[in-house]
Amino acid sequence: MFNRIFGSVFAPGPGSDRIHMTDPREIKSWYDSGETLVLDVRENNEYAVEHIPGALHIPLSQFDPNRVPHDVAKTKKLVIHCRSGARCGMAASRLMASGWEGEIYRMSGGLMGWKSVGGPTER
Repeated sequence: MFNRIFGSVFAPGPGSDRIHMTDPREIKSWYDSGETLVLDVRENNEYAVEHIPGALHIPLSQFDPNRVPHDVAKTKKLVIHCRSGARCGMAASRLMASGWEGEIYRMSGGLMGWKSVGGPTER
């Protein structure tokens, strides 16, 4: 019954097969070798306290897929993160719905996962 009522709400959206949950260890190796564009979708106050150096910051509350450089999909891995890993899923879905042509990697555990594998942060 739940699926009959809510099934379409929770159905995978366009491009969902190109959105991947990825371990922070793997993302850190990509970051260390310059293979990524990190997109931080946490809110301004969270970003001001601590963030990954070089991350593009577009808060989910103001998320506009047009602000993400689409040519990145051809040269780098796009990694989206938030605090714990939930909000980046919403941003990834919006980005795919806007026509994003590449893969998207969601960082498992978000910033907390990043820090747990020794990923650098700054204020």
